[in-house]
Amino acid sequence: MGLKLMYITNDPEVAKIAEVSGVDRIFVDMEYIGKADRQGGMDTVQSHHTIEDIQVIRKVVQKADLFVRVNPIHDATVEYSSSAEEIEKSIQAGADILMLPYFKTVKEVQRFIELVDGRAKTSLLLETPEAVEVIDDILKIKGIDEIHIGLNDLSLGYGMKFMFEPLVDGTVEKLCLKFKLSGIPYGFGGIAALGTGTLPAENILIEHYRMGSTCVILSRSFCNTSKITNLDEIQNIFNEGVKAIREKEQEVEPIVQYFRENEQLVREKVKLISDRISYRE
Repeated sequence: MGLKLMYITNDPEVAKIAEVSGVDRIFVDMEYIGKADRQGGMDTVQSHHTIEDIQVIRKVVQKADLFVRVNPIHDATVEYSSSAEEIEKSIQAGADILMLPYFKTVKEVQRFIELVDGRAKTSLLLETPEAVEVIDDILKIKGIDEIHIGLNDLSLGYGMKFMFEPLVDGTVEKLCLKFKLSGIPYGFGGIAALGTGTLPAENILIEHYRMGSTCVILSRSFCNTSKITNLDEIQNIFNEGVKAIREKEQEVEPIVQYFRENEQLVREKVKLISDRISYRE
């Protein structure tokens, strides 16, 4: 089974094009609290979508999941409503999956799970060094449906120069192993269209398969609708781009399956041998 592809948009026409092309999740991004401060000066996506955007996208999305990123856990102020109200309204507007970004503590995750209360699936965006430090305790919380590693903010948190550095220093791999052993589906980062990207998208895609990832975000550069506005051109980009990803997955899958089967065989044989060995007194 292929990776679940996610694309961020609040444009209903683009959302429908993405869905028809095979994108699995339409991503409405309401996060803005604190984001500009920590990503100030960087060329990153800061969407600031709204509850009304969720309602609009809900009307056009039929097959894909409606995925909504809310703000980090927060109290109400004169500028914005509380997390409780934001999550409640998101669920009422039709969100299938809610994502909590930029958490640092076990308490924040627990609060998020409590507020959702099983009414939507939950996804954690792990993107702070503080959260990495307490991830073992976070994984003990019941009600986490999946986890996504946010490479951009995580690399910033570690003072790194390039967002994909956590992918090669062992950070992502260690986290993925913890998620795997906990039985929680996981993904990380985003990819551009195949054949593009400072770090080629093909190489990133293969890493997803090697580490057992189940989902990835299609980056802004996959189809930058702030620069490309013609719907026919957008449709062609999505059709060709998603097709290329699926074809690459078909190429990679047999290789990955070989290692999966060998891993399972080793597990079975180790258990069989272990069962046969008498414990020494």
